[in-house]
Amino acid sequence: MKTSGKYLAIIRQLTTVSIFMLIWYIASYLVNSNVLPDPISVIQTFLQELGNGLIDHIMISSYRVLVSIVISAFIGTLAGIFIGMSPKVYSISAPVIYLTYPIPKIVFLPLVLLFLGLGDVSKIFLITLILFFQVVLLVRDNVRNVSPELILSVKSLGAGWVTMMSKVYFPAALPGLFSALRISTGVAIAVLFFVESFGTQEGLGYYILIESWGRLAYEELYSGVLAMAILGLVIYYSLDASERYFCKWNQH
Repeated sequence: MKTSGKYLAIIRQLTTVSIFMLIWYIASYLVNSNVLPDPISVIQTFLQELGNGLIDHIMISSYRVLVSIVISAFIGTLAGIFIGMSPKVYSISAPVIYLTYPIPKIVFLPLVLLFLGLGDVSKIFLITLILFFQVVLLVRDNVRNVSPELILSVKSLGAGWVTMMSKVYFPAALPGLFSALRISTGVAIAVLFFVESFGTQEGLGYYILIESWGRLAYEELYSGVLAMAILGLVIYYSLDASERYFCKWNQH
């Protein structure tokens, strides 16, 4: 049954992609302009551009996003667990989080560039900052939802701090962590595009905005957009697969 379900999911996804490609092709035919090339031309250009430096831009962007995900997951999970397991820390931190969370972190880009420079550090820091808040909130809430009876029963068996963390709080935090990262993937990719358009000559943002759009090379521009979409899709499905593996007890 599970195998047939997987095949059905793949068929649905392929059908969705086919419909999208058909709509794109029809729109390109109706517009009849270089501004909207057909999908076949874009895919051909994408494959050609991989050998002309596009793969390097993909690798740089992937590195920046993946490092940001790892850092935000590690720090955000620890902070979320610490806040969630302590009512006192929660009451102190809640006003600060609710005050800073709604602020669009992209507004800090000029300050980040001034303090951290134009290299990878500033770009990774800004993406990490955005992911961090999402991780902290969902992990904190998951930990706070742990049953008090479960906590008391585990402690009554003589469990220490390490056991509580590894057997109770960390497993409770994992679903929130993966949900936060999945939700934030699109935002992280969007911010990546924005930060790579400043003070750099590497990355998909630079390739799309400077190398392609700057030369009005529309097929290359759409190739860059396609590469960014694939990057986001790979990250999303990787997180989804990781959650299924590490949170088997939480599967519905």
